[in-house]
Amino acid sequence: MGRGRVQLKRIENKINRQVTFSKRRSGLLKKAHEISVLCDAEVALIVFSNKGKLFEYSTDSCMESILERYERYSYAERQLLSNDQETNVSWTLEHAKLKARMEVLQRNQKHFMGEDLDSLSLKELQNLEQQLDSALKHIRSRKNQLMYESISELQKKVKEKEKEIAQQAQWEQQNNGGVDSSAGLLPVQQPLQSLNIGVSYQERGDGEDEGNETQNRDNPLLPPWMLGHLYE
Repeated sequence: MGRGRVQLKRIENKINRQVTFSKRRSGLLKKAHEISVLCDAEVALIVFSNKGKLFEYSTDSCMESILERYERYSYAERQLLSNDQETNVSWTLEHAKLKARMEVLQRNQKHFMGEDLDSLSLKELQNLEQQLDSALKHIRSRKNQLMYESISELQKKVKEKEKEIAQQAQWEQQNNGGVDSSAGLLPVQQPLQSLNIGVSYQERGDGEDEGNETQNRDNPLLPPWMLGHLYE
């Protein structure tokens, strides 16, 4: 039968406890040496017996350098934790300040809207009224300024448009000056008189021809085919 599992508790017998300490200490020092060789690690081991006797082991580096390195890393870690705690405390205080400020702003906004006025005293109401009057003056001043700028811009555009219209009218008057507007009708009507459309003059009687010729002379702008239709 194999050896049973040892229960981890303090050995009451002093002799057995001393024997177990010696065996486990040797095994622990051996394991420390093995891990330093196999894993190329810096290992420092310190053991005090129940009587206060010191047993230690360190790798090729001396024990002092390993302990100094440990203290340096331990101090840096403590500083980092301390900074994190201070940062957390700072953020907590900042959050509380911002929250209180937001509550004040929300309460003031309600007061400006005319809400929750029961908790205000007479002096606070007077101050609130003065603030609202001052705000209204600024608002009206800005509104009047924008209206004046808008009207000035519209007047400027109207003047520019009137100037363009006047220039265009002057240009048209210069280009059309001294030309008879009725002169342009002759070139349009003369080709129509040469067209042999409708009833000719030979197909009608002599009396009709004389009347048509007389009417044609009276109406020089009408083509013959239109005169023929008028006297049918």
